[in-house]
Amino acid sequence: MHPSSPTSAFRAAAGALTTTIAVSVPVFLVGGLAVQIGDELEFSPAGLGLAVSAYFGASALASVPAGHLVERFGATRVSRAGIALASASLLGVAAFATSLWSLIAILALGAGANAMGQLASNTTLSRHVPPRRQGLSFGIKQAAIPVATLLSGASVPVIALTLGWRWAFVFVAVLAAGALFLVPAEPPALHKKAAKGAKQATGALIVVGVGATLAGASANALGTFLVDSAVARGIAPGPAGLALTLGSAVCVTARILGGWLADRRPDSSIAVIAGLLVTGAVGLGLLAVPGGLPLVAGVVLGFGFGWSWPGLMNFAVVRLHPQAPAAATSITQTGVYAGGCVGPLGLGAVATTTSYPTMWVVAAVAMLAAAGAMLLGSHLLRRHTPVIKPA
Repeated sequence: MHPSSPTSAFRAAAGALTTTIAVSVPVFLVGGLAVQIGDELEFSPAGLGLAVSAYFGASALASVPAGHLVERFGATRVSRAGIALASASLLGVAAFATSLWSLIAILALGAGANAMGQLASNTTLSRHVPPRRQGLSFGIKQAAIPVATLLSGASVPVIALTLGWRWAFVFVAVLAAGALFLVPAEPPALHKKAAKGAKQATGALIVVGVGATLAGASANALGTFLVDSAVARGIAPGPAGLALTLGSAVCVTARILGGWLADRRPDSSIAVIAGLLVTGAVGLGLLAVPGGLPLVAGVVLGFGFGWSWPGLMNFAVVRLHPQAPAAATSITQTGVYAGGCVGPLGLGAVATTTSYPTMWVVAAVAMLAAAGAMLLGSHLLRRHTPVIKPA
């Protein structure tokens, strides 16, 4: 496509979807192949948790700089750079990961790809998808994350158990590189730096980011500790895993449906996020109650709804900052990544020193606090930032 040609909404959405999958797949592939990698590199589940936390911590540190890169050089260049970095990270793990620490180093070096691809995709959607369809497009983009998880899980029987886990990383690196051809071009005029509006509302965005940290920490802990906590309460690992799968399916549906509804009531997006977080907090509280039924209900509410809000958050922030979408969402995205980093570590420490039921109560309280922060951030955004619709 010639750079001056207009980009269709479909092409923009397809490029954002494939870019998101490509830049986020490295950490999920490590999780999917943890058994095989851990056997060879000799690390425990605690080592896996450290590697994942380091990845999201590095993503959080890279988020704001990546937002400035997108505003400076444009979504197309940064998307392609992020995909290339993610592919290089996958190949690096395949070739050079010989210990837990080398694995952590390679993942951390490649974590910037996640921030670059996510923020560039946000910009692509904000500039090429009509405002009346942006909520749905952001919902679909965020639903791509479970697709990366699915791809990682499928690689176990298809490649890792036949050719070895290193070849699985090579194969996925090639697939990720294929996303380069789906990144839409954009006219140079579209990526002129214009971040004044984002700077004016930085305080409000930080409040929303704090809410995202608390919510992300609680939701990430559910995926990390659910099976182990269920087994500790006398529930078999199989049913616990199926409950988490059900919660994931509900989460995917809720992300897409929430985006579709946001297009119809765009002014209430962050209020809806707060409602989802309150519902999620109820679910996390139910996980402290013994029994199979509270487990299923808790996972569906806690994970299915309590982790369905990232697309809505990006949509709301981009809608209020169309002149600098990457710079604005880089601040809130930092919160999401920070939650992914500190959640499993902090709540894991709570579970170790007290008990899993206590940990779930703490996670529920944190998610309620996240709902309050989202409402406060919404108020501040409306107070300081006028709604400006893209031309």
